[in-house]
Amino acid sequence: MFGKKSDQGLSPSIVPPKPPNATPAHHAPVAGATIPDLKIGAKAATQHAAEPKPTAEMRQKPESYYDIKSTIFNALIDAIDLTQLGQLDREAARDEIRDIVNEIISLKDVVMSIAEQEELLEDICNDVLGYGPLEPLLARDDIADIMVNGASTVFIEVNGKMQKTGVRFRDNAQLLNICQRIVSQVGRRVDEASPICDARLPDGSRVNVIAPPLAIDGCALTIRKFKKDRLKLADLTKYKSITPEGATILEIIGRVRCNVLISGGTGSGKTTLLNCLTGCVDHDERIITCEDAAELQLQQPHVVRLETRPPNLEGEGAITMRDLVKNCLRMRPERIIVGEVRGPEAFDLLQAMNTGHDGSMGTLHANSPREAISRLESMITMGGFSLPSKTIKEMIVGSIDVIVQATRLRDGSRKITHVTEVVGMEGDVIITQDLFVYEIVGEDAAGKIIGAHRSTGIARPHFWDRARYYNEERRLADAMEKAEQREAGNA
Repeated sequence: MFGKKSDQGLSPSIVPPKPPNATPAHHAPVAGATIPDLKIGAKAATQHAAEPKPTAEMRQKPESYYDIKSTIFNALIDAIDLTQLGQLDREAARDEIRDIVNEIISLKDVVMSIAEQEELLEDICNDVLGYGPLEPLLARDDIADIMVNGASTVFIEVNGKMQKTGVRFRDNAQLLNICQRIVSQVGRRVDEASPICDARLPDGSRVNVIAPPLAIDGCALTIRKFKKDRLKLADLTKYKSITPEGATILEIIGRVRCNVLISGGTGSGKTTLLNCLTGCVDHDERIITCEDAAELQLQQPHVVRLETRPPNLEGEGAITMRDLVKNCLRMRPERIIVGEVRGPEAFDLLQAMNTGHDGSMGTLHANSPREAISRLESMITMGGFSLPSKTIKEMIVGSIDVIVQATRLRDGSRKITHVTEVVGMEGDVIITQDLFVYEIVGEDAAGKIIGAHRSTGIARPHFWDRARYYNEERRLADAMEKAEQREAGNA
């Protein structure tokens, strides 16, 4: 339990617990809290109750609601002892805050409907204990991204489409406070001295914050949410991201320890696809993951998760992705998984793939498999390695077995558009062959893309011998044959 702050040395009075939905009764004034007369007209309250209720986070609340909320919130902060509040578990603290807010509301003539009062109570509890206005958005499992562009503008992505919400923050100070609360949980900071930060939520959702003075209109907060239920390859077929035969081939690729590079643009589903592929890994393999912000959700029992570290206030102590990948080689890994390759660590990852760590995986940003190979070469060159172009290409050919291209189409749907093998070299050119491609044939009246996955007719992929080594050649042959039959049927 926590008490109200004492006034002039008086002992703090303990608020007796009340049922959450109890009608607030009149009590003595809260010590230290000064509340001006507040009133929402009864007529306005009746009108609000009569209107159809959209979801709370999509409805634009009137300015008077935020004025009342701000005043009650300030009175609450004056009235409670935050030190004692921190000693309670979340549910007990929530009940105590609701009790005191009910008491504050009852002290003055604040006329609110039951629904408005419950909404206010929930908002204030979220402000004190959680992530404030973000809480209802984080609770929704259909939202893929939350984008906060300053205190008064919040967008979400649902089903691949952007929507503006009615959610807003009290001011930019509250938004910065919530950003700091999020990043401090993983030992990072965001302020004027360090205005850019990558972090994560407890559930693994990716967070990026860029604060003033770099963000002119207040903090820009971006959260890439993950579904509570982890997707599997079977779910990708259900969403028509890939055909059942294509999913079987991807499963075999993961199972037989091909080195895989997942390529795609922002929001194309690279990390989700990487999670799905790791579901095919045997449970007796030791996996080490390297990420800027740990977000992979591997289900195997033997997983070591590593995360980079930004520099401290003195600009020292940074641990880069390359440091992690190099250290992985001393940790007896069987597979190394890099969350995103974006710099010189590409060289170390290729070295690992080429020196006995088969089945390693990584993601990078590129618009096609061919472009992914070019980007790998560019990242190695920019890392300061004085290697001839042909040597780098030979290293790529000797390391990468399969490139899987993920794409977010203009209608918001996400598709696996290429499953491509890296076959070898002819002269100075890297040779690839597509096993599956996604072809767009048009769109329907609703603007949805119409297309189909097409097998390229290759009966025996380049990794056939590897599949035979793992006793998967029969299943691979069946999947390739069924893909051909599907192609003939579609024709």
